[in-house]
Order: sequence, then structure tokens, then C-alpha cells
Amino acid sequence: MGFTSPWHWAIVAVVVIILFGSKKLPDAARGLGRSLRIFKSEVKEMQNDGKSDTDTTTAQQPAAPAQLPPPAPVAPTNVDAQHDAKSA
Repeated sequence: MGFTSPWHWAIVAVVVIILFGSKKLPDAARGLGRSLRIFKSEVKEMQNDGKSDTDTTTAQQPAAPAQLPPPAPVAPTNVDAQHDAKSA
């Protein structure tokens, strides 16, 4: 006489219908189904992205890092000139 007997499940179903109402249950089931569908598609997309990333990285050589131009010299500002004049 475990919790898996049919009478126990029938009592649980009746209590759920009484608590949530018969109008809210189909909406809740529909929402749950949509959520699961979206979740499954996102997981599948993540798996496909992972597979395509590993395929492209093994097939291609890594690109050499781009060299940046040397920084431009900074012209002294008026504040620097005033500081130099005061310290002299």
C-alpha cells in the first residue's frame, strides 16, 4: 500500500482540481509545455553551438594577434606648464 496505488493518485488529482480550479489547470499545463519546449530548444542550440565551435577551432589555425600602433605622444597641457613654473 504505497503512494503509487491508483486510489491515492485519484485523491491527489481531486485535491489539485479543488485547490487550483478546473479553468487554471489547462492554462498552467499549456504554460509548462511551452516552457519545456523553449528549454529543450535552447539546450539543443547550446549543444549545436558547442559542436560547431569545436569543429571550427580544430579546422582553422588561430589568427595572429593584430599589432596596435604605438601610442601617440601627449602634448603638455596648461596645468602641466603651471606646475612646472611653480616648482622652478
